[in-house]
Amino acid sequence: MLHDDPIWLARKTPALGLRDHTGQPDMAALRAWRLERTREQLRLRDYAGCLLFDPINIRYATGARNMTVWTLHNAARYCFIPTEGPIILFDFHGSAHLSEGLETIDEVRKTTTWYYFGAGPRMAERAVKWAKEIADLVRTHGGGNRRLALDHCDPMGFTALSNEGIEVHDAQAPLEMARYIKSPDEVALMGAAIAVTEAGIAAMREALKPGMTENALWALLHEANIRLHGEWIETRLLASGGRTNPWFQECSDRIIRPGELVAFDTDLIGPFGYCADISRTFFCGPGKPTEEQRALYGLALEQIHYNMELLKPGLGFRELAEKAWRIPNAYWGNRYSVVVHGVGMADEYPHVGHLDEFTHGMGYDGVFEAGMTVCVESYMGAEGGAEGVKLEQQVLITETGVQLLSPYPFEEELME
Repeated sequence: MLHDDPIWLARKTPALGLRDHTGQPDMAALRAWRLERTREQLRLRDYAGCLLFDPINIRYATGARNMTVWTLHNAARYCFIPTEGPIILFDFHGSAHLSEGLETIDEVRKTTTWYYFGAGPRMAERAVKWAKEIADLVRTHGGGNRRLALDHCDPMGFTALSNEGIEVHDAQAPLEMARYIKSPDEVALMGAAIAVTEAGIAAMREALKPGMTENALWALLHEANIRLHGEWIETRLLASGGRTNPWFQECSDRIIRPGELVAFDTDLIGPFGYCADISRTFFCGPGKPTEEQRALYGLALEQIHYNMELLKPGLGFRELAEKAWRIPNAYWGNRYSVVVHGVGMADEYPHVGHLDEFTHGMGYDGVFEAGMTVCVESYMGAEGGAEGVKLEQQVLITETGVQLLSPYPFEEELME
């Protein structure tokens, strides 16, 4: 085959979104930074390495991706990352070529699958084979250390590794702690995801009219994401009219009527695998919003901005919960589950709940640091109320406070 044949070259040319362009972040440098943060956490815990199944963790540590949503529920792909030594990606059948050119991947091997769909009644046999190969890697590259961290492992795999003399530990904690501080390049890529999301939101706002279904409106966000090189959306959280209260109702074939609120939460994974988690509530005309609708919107806005102004480096998680905007009693029962949560390649550490979580022994403390990206949440809807308002902003913690990352405007009609 002639590799200077223009037809051959055209067929092999990567998508534009997969290339490094002038003015874009240096992707190789970004991958090196993320890998070093991962290995730093492994060293802190004295682990020989980690074995990652979660495709988001694999993507973070190496930049390698393949069928992300499918492999979230099929353990058909995993990656061995020693604290020191070569990285080995075990990829799905026929997928070795997907990691060509990735400097983070030293070797690609065929997986030994032992989940039931792939192995059926031979699960135990396959798990033993899998464990022997992983244990051999730990013995070869661990320098005598047999402490291996895994982010996912079913009981059969845990037993098989233990029988090989491997001490199994949790990898989710070190990966979350690696991921929670963002480099400037990561923030830039997150900005690209937010730009795609805002294009989708704008298309939804322009198209919204009585008579369309919730599903038809939500489809516009998906269309914009795929058209603009994004990847997938984690939920279908869009509701209209009475379905906006209580929250957490996914979109349906319900027909949107005039005078109703339409609320949504994007949960969008955009270009380069970064998350844009933004919530807005629209008013569907014709006509004007009611006093109740404007009141709900005003309370949600007040909560968002009040809590954003509190955020700064050195602020404790419990301290934020103690100082946070006080939700009126009428709306407490339907409150959103968190005050603030982290965001990166997905929703991630930290989860900062309301003060009652801490007083009932469920919350955990920590400290906000510069370089964290977080989402500030609000849901306002009275128990038994007609409608509700969902708002959410995505921000970067800076040395002095916060920088807004999600500038899509709020609804002027609802702020009057």
